Amino acid sequence: MSIEVDEVKKIAKLACLNVEEADVQAYATNLSNILDLVAQMNAVDTTGVTPMSHPFDAVQRLREDVVTETDRREDFQAIAPKTEDGLYLVPKVIE
Repeated sequence: MSIEVDEVKKIAKLACLNVEEADVQAYATNLSNILDLVAQMNAVDTTGVTPMSHPFDAVQRLREDVVTETDRREDFQAIAPKTEDGLYLVPKVIE
Protein backbone atom coordinates (compact mmCIF):
# COMPACT_ATOMS: atom_id res chain seq x y z
CA MET A 1 0.00 0.00 0.00
CA SER A 2 1.38 3.36 -0.92
CA ILE A 3 0.93 6.52 1.15
CA GLU A 4 0.96 9.75 -0.82
CA VAL A 5 2.40 13.07 0.32
CA ASP A 6 -1.07 14.60 0.65
CA GLU A 7 -2.13 11.76 2.97
CA VAL A 8 0.92 12.34 5.19
CA LYS A 9 0.03 16.02 5.46
CA LYS A 10 -3.57 15.14 6.32
CA ILE A 11 -2.48 12.59 8.96
CA ALA A 12 -0.02 15.10 10.44
CA LYS A 13 -2.77 17.72 10.67
CA LEU A 14 -5.20 15.28 12.32
CA ALA A 15 -2.50 14.17 14.81
CA CYS A 16 -1.51 17.82 15.47
CA LEU A 17 2.06 17.10 14.37
CA ASN A 18 4.32 19.68 12.80
CA VAL A 19 6.05 17.92 9.89
CA GLU A 20 8.57 19.92 7.92
CA GLU A 21 7.91 20.10 4.19
CA ALA A 22 11.34 18.61 3.48
CA ASP A 23 10.51 15.53 5.58
CA VAL A 24 7.07 14.75 4.13
CA GLN A 25 8.36 12.51 1.34
CA ALA A 26 10.52 10.51 3.76
CA TYR A 27 7.52 10.01 6.04
CA ALA A 28 5.43 8.88 3.09
CA THR A 29 8.08 6.34 2.09
CA ASN A 30 8.52 5.03 5.64
CA LEU A 31 4.78 4.72 6.26
CA SER A 32 4.35 2.92 2.94
CA ASN A 33 7.11 0.47 3.90
CA ILE A 34 5.47 -0.19 7.25
CA LEU A 35 2.09 -0.84 5.64
CA ASP A 36 3.72 -3.16 3.08
CA LEU A 37 5.31 -5.14 5.91
CA VAL A 38 1.95 -5.42 7.68
CA ALA A 39 0.37 -6.64 4.45
CA GLN A 40 3.10 -9.29 4.13
CA MET A 41 2.51 -10.47 7.70
CA ASN A 42 -1.25 -10.62 7.11
CA ALA A 43 -0.67 -12.80 4.05
CA VAL A 44 1.10 -15.52 6.06
CA ASP A 45 -1.04 -18.62 6.71
CA THR A 46 -1.16 -19.09 10.48
CA THR A 47 -3.74 -21.86 10.69
CA GLY A 48 -2.66 -24.43 13.21
CA VAL A 49 -0.16 -22.11 14.87
CA THR A 50 -0.74 -21.79 18.60
CA PRO A 51 -0.75 -18.17 19.78
CA MET A 52 2.05 -17.32 22.18
CA SER A 53 1.91 -14.95 25.10
CA HIS A 54 5.68 -14.54 25.01
CA PRO A 55 8.31 -15.55 22.42
CA PHE A 56 10.55 -17.18 25.04
CA ASP A 57 9.78 -20.14 27.26
CA ALA A 58 10.47 -18.02 30.32
CA VAL A 59 9.12 -18.69 33.75
CA GLN A 60 8.45 -15.70 35.89
CA ARG A 61 10.29 -15.76 39.19
CA LEU A 62 7.84 -14.89 41.90
CA ARG A 63 8.65 -14.29 45.53
CA GLU A 64 6.76 -16.07 48.24
CA ASP A 65 3.70 -14.26 49.52
CA VAL A 66 4.85 -13.71 53.09
CA VAL A 67 3.52 -11.15 55.56
CA THR A 68 6.33 -8.72 56.37
CA GLU A 69 4.47 -6.19 58.52
CA THR A 70 1.98 -6.59 61.33
CA ASP A 71 -1.55 -5.23 61.21
CA ARG A 72 -1.44 -1.88 63.01
CA ARG A 73 -4.87 -0.56 62.02
CA GLU A 74 -6.10 -0.36 65.59
CA ASP A 75 -2.96 1.53 66.66
CA PHE A 76 -3.46 4.11 63.91
CA GLN A 77 -7.18 4.45 64.48
CA ALA A 78 -6.65 4.93 68.21
CA ILE A 79 -4.95 8.27 67.52
CA ALA A 80 -7.39 9.36 64.78
CA PRO A 81 -9.90 12.09 65.67
CA LYS A 82 -12.97 10.05 64.61
CA THR A 83 -13.47 6.46 63.47
CA GLU A 84 -16.43 4.16 63.10
CA ASP A 85 -16.52 0.45 62.21
CA GLY A 86 -12.86 0.53 61.16
CA LEU A 87 -13.28 3.59 58.93
CA TYR A 88 -11.91 7.11 59.34
CA LEU A 89 -14.61 9.77 59.57
CA VAL A 90 -13.84 13.10 57.90
CA PRO A 91 -15.85 16.31 57.50
CA LYS A 92 -18.10 16.57 54.46
CA VAL A 93 -16.45 18.74 51.81
CA ILE A 94 -18.92 18.44 48.91
CA GLU A 95 -22.55 19.40 49.31
